[in-house]
Amino acid sequence: MAAARRAGSITRRCECRGRDGKRLGNKCPLMSKRNHGTYQIQQEIPAAADGSRRIFRRTGYAAVKDAQSDLDKLRAVLDLVDAADDKQRDTRIGDLLAAVGRDRASIPDSSEVKRRLAGGVALDSTVTLGEWLEQWAEAKKTKRLTTKAYRSHIRVHLKPGVGQYRLDRFNIAHCQAFFDAYQERNEVIAAQNAARREQEARCRWGKNGRPSRAESEQLAAEREKLAAMPPYGIITGPATLQRIRATLRAALNAAIRKQLITFNPAKWVELSPGKRPKAKLWTDRHVEHWERTGEKPSAVMVWTPEQLGTFLDEAVGSHLYAFFHLIAFRGLRRGEGVGADWRNVDLDGNALTVGKELIVDSWEVFEDDPKTEESAGTIALDSLNVGVLREHRARQLAERDSWNRQAAERRQAGEDVVDWQDTGKVFTEPDGTWLHPAKVSREFRRIYRRAGLPPINLRDLRHLAATLIHAGGGDIHAVKTTLRHSTIQLTSDTYTELLEETDRGIAERAAALVPRARRSREDAVSADG
Repeated sequence: MAAARRAGSITRRCECRGRDGKRLGNKCPLMSKRNHGTYQIQQEIPAAADGSRRIFRRTGYAAVKDAQSDLDKLRAVLDLVDAADDKQRDTRIGDLLAAVGRDRASIPDSSEVKRRLAGGVALDSTVTLGEWLEQWAEAKKTKRLTTKAYRSHIRVHLKPGVGQYRLDRFNIAHCQAFFDAYQERNEVIAAQNAARREQEARCRWGKNGRPSRAESEQLAAEREKLAAMPPYGIITGPATLQRIRATLRAALNAAIRKQLITFNPAKWVELSPGKRPKAKLWTDRHVEHWERTGEKPSAVMVWTPEQLGTFLDEAVGSHLYAFFHLIAFRGLRRGEGVGADWRNVDLDGNALTVGKELIVDSWEVFEDDPKTEESAGTIALDSLNVGVLREHRARQLAERDSWNRQAAERRQAGEDVVDWQDTGKVFTEPDGTWLHPAKVSREFRRIYRRAGLPPINLRDLRHLAATLIHAGGGDIHAVKTTLRHSTIQLTSDTYTELLEETDRGIAERAAALVPRARRSREDAVSADG
């Protein structure tokens, strides 16, 4: 495009109309006044793909300086046309400016247009971040629960917080402000929760007997204050924010691959690290503190081998005894345990392959492959577990035969019953169908409470397996292999402190194994005296 054409023009325009309804234009008698009419810019832009000529026009400027400002921005974009002898590039710039003129949109900054040209992305995208997040989640081919987590992050957090920004204009400042707001919100919620707990304490009557009239009035006043306070809020913790950021980052990376943007702001946001809770043993000291205060030393608590023995002794009569035994010693996850198939259990070869798992989604149970390649591994079975599983298999087959006999008798009596369902699962319902994972957790809690043991989650039996492997002579790599972690760093971050505590117990027991004939120093001093 020639430089003379690129200069463009600014003219004054009158919108007054005569009696015939036509614009008066320069014939308007008021045009001699400086403040009458508005200003218009006119600029030739690159031709269309078919070669037709295009003119950019915009009217309605109240002052000539405003018109000049927009004309300068337009010319700065057109300077990019002369920067390269590229017909396709010129047409893209012309298409952009034609769309801006047609839609009365703001004239883009030349630096933004240049960045988009260099990245090969669309010049006229108006997609919002919220719209792109929905498109991205809809197209995801991840596992069911993973996709559900993505959609939850988008619906609850990302769309309300940053969905209004245009995808191509979303930057680090927007992203950082979004996550910083959670930190401020968490501080407010923590203060409100603490104030509510203190107020609840004032509303309790802890003395013997009935309160006096004055005390009753005071209690009523305190309870009114409590009713006016906000309810307990839920803090969005560091680990959750890290997962939300991971969802946003993945969506923006996909936008880069689609050439919608060239830069991922979520990559550069600073967040507090979401540290995994350290596993701790239920030592006598920790048990005493829990019994006195009701507080657990860590979110992840692990029984000692002695406490595990107490639990297993109590669980012997349970139909899930073999399940708990297997998880405690070999570290299977709950879904892997209930999803285990007999065809993947080699009792003669002392091995079990994790091939399927049962997943819970809003109480519905579905079968799926393990999440990672590392999870779908083969682990060795000790002779004790092999013996327990053989007994379990014999009991299961006996229950199957008993069920089928009773079903046949009931059908002869006119009842509509079915035979035992051969799903091939190691652990099943009495009729052979899949065992709901939540029922396993419920049975686990029932047994350990009956045994009077300190509380742990069913998943913590998997952590207990780590201590047993280590106590049996395995190193951190052996723990990683058996638990099928993706990285040894994950194993180390979770279990280093726990295994060090186990080491101290091993050292004490090792020292006690050595008989000593030498008297203690105190005994020797006493004898010499």
